[in-house]
Amino acid sequence: MSHSFEIGPVRVGEGQLFLIAGPCVIESESHALKMAEAIQRITADLGVPYIFKASYDKANRTSVKSFRGPGLKEGTRILAKVAKVTGLPVLTDVHEPSHCEAAAEAVDVLQIPAFLCRQTDLLVAAGKSGRAVNIKKGQFVAPWDMAHCVEKVRSTGNERVSLTERGASFGYNTLVVDFRSLPVMRAMAPVVFDGTHSVQQPSAAGGVSGGQPEFIPLLARAAVAAGIDGLFLEVHDDPANAKSDGANALDLKLLKPLLETLLAIHKAAS
Repeated sequence: MSHSFEIGPVRVGEGQLFLIAGPCVIESESHALKMAEAIQRITADLGVPYIFKASYDKANRTSVKSFRGPGLKEGTRILAKVAKVTGLPVLTDVHEPSHCEAAAEAVDVLQIPAFLCRQTDLLVAAGKSGRAVNIKKGQFVAPWDMAHCVEKVRSTGNERVSLTERGASFGYNTLVVDFRSLPVMRAMAPVVFDGTHSVQQPSAAGGVSGGQPEFIPLLARAAVAAGIDGLFLEVHDDPANAKSDGANALDLKLLKPLLETLLAIHKAAS
């Protein structure tokens, strides 16, 4: 049984590698538009189907003092404008069941954060929204147990579900990627590999998360070779000054050469 589906012009799960990318959080309307348009130019040039991502609220920041974003009302307004201006499908995180309906009016994909991947009410509300649902695999969840998360969404009649690998906890402040998880989860739903959160060092930098972005290309190459449907990357034009997750973001100037390499690997592995 095929689990493939469409998100606007993007076909998920039928052999063509697609990209989900953008800044971790909406920093401003102008920055969101700038990033969406810059990444769109790169992906259009390379023929890579592209979904823009940014969060209106990062509810799981390490510190209560950390920047969370503009909030649901202003954030969804900005995301809707990005979609209108660029014509791109748009993805955002949702942290509460009550947010799903409002977020679904502005975006094409609701993403379930890794920490919340087992939250039944959130998964069901996202499924009922009618939007595609991308579930991040929790750092604490075995890949085969993600079948239960998928079933919670599909119980609503919504079949447009994908799963994203973003590393597993390995001691304190460290994540590792078990590439065996990719074929295991791909039997359940299309699979996306998150190359940036997989190099995150959670809460390791004095009240914020650290990261090892130098390993993003390595892990992304391995994931594409192992077989994935999509790639997730947090991309920023100035990672050192990003308001969230800059320590593990990919610098915008590195995106095109990385995608060129990944496309070559994907072609060879197909």
